[in-house]
Amino acid sequence: MSELKIGLLIPLSGPAGIWAPSSEACALLAAAEINAAGGILDRPVRIIIGNAGFGGSQAAEEAASLVELEGVSAVVGMHPSDARASVISAIRGRVPYVYTPQYEGGENDLDVLAIGETADELMQPAIPWLIGNRNARRFFLVGNDYIWPEVAHRAARRIIRSSGAEVVGDVLLPFGLTDHSRTFDMIRKAKPDVVLMYLLGQEAVDFNRAFCEAGLDRHHIRYSTATDETVIYGIGPDNLDNFYVSSCYLANLSYRENDSFLENYRTSFGTYAPMPNAFGESCYEGVHYFAQMAASYGSLAMTDVRRSRSDRMGFRGRRRTSRRVSDCGRKLIHIARADGVDLEHLATF
Repeated sequence: MSELKIGLLIPLSGPAGIWAPSSEACALLAAAEINAAGGILDRPVRIIIGNAGFGGSQAAEEAASLVELEGVSAVVGMHPSDARASVISAIRGRVPYVYTPQYEGGENDLDVLAIGETADELMQPAIPWLIGNRNARRFFLVGNDYIWPEVAHRAARRIIRSSGAEVVGDVLLPFGLTDHSRTFDMIRKAKPDVVLMYLLGQEAVDFNRAFCEAGLDRHHIRYSTATDETVIYGIGPDNLDNFYVSSCYLANLSYRENDSFLENYRTSFGTYAPMPNAFGESCYEGVHYFAQMAASYGSLAMTDVRRSRSDRMGFRGRRRTSRRVSDCGRKLIHIARADGVDLEHLATF
């Protein structure tokens, strides 16, 4: 039986390149598990890596190459949101396209399956939690200047105001900015309780190191949904005081699905494997999602991809979901605080 190729479209460079090693490892693990169970429609699976780079044009070119030259039967994408429309146009509905990371929401194109949680979903419990448990009343928003932070900031402003707090600043920064002194002056002047950040990968690492060098970590809580274990490790243990995150996946949470995932991950890649994290693990979810979709419909046809959107196909991955029937498998949201280079779990919603 001929092998079935799945294209994994991830940035190998740029700010999101920080997640490339874990994304590749997680996708390879998913493929190995699928093959051990008989493959997809009785065909062995092979992962083909495509470099999404930094920007829509390179991602689109690579997506087209995966489909036309490599002959992949699906594309699993873990890349910034600003490249998604270009990738959809490049694939043109010829194969399923599963988009895996958290994103801004609102994706209605029938040719993409966006399975990640949204910024709104992740902030809905966390902002009121910070208000109630950390006496946060004043929020300053900082993000990179592209669609994900733009939409996330709008959601943050709405949630903050509806929770009885106020937004005292909002700034979007260009990629590659190295001098943050102007932003830091704005933060000092605004006197926020919380600096809410939507910075991408390495951009978050560099900003937070500079934030602490400026002494701001002693005076302000930091909160982000865009920060996971890999970014925390990059920021470093000396630069993480008063740092909070909300996420659907924390690598150190012990429950049956995650314990199994971590055991297989460490067995496959060893002690020095890339650190498991929310963005990398989303690639594991994406490969398994495609496999389950194909098994459910007995087909790789795009008509069934579109059916899976309307059928709300019940996918159970390694991220815990609510067990209440009324929640329809809603993913649980975890709030955590940085502790060294680990994330200490504080609450779940």
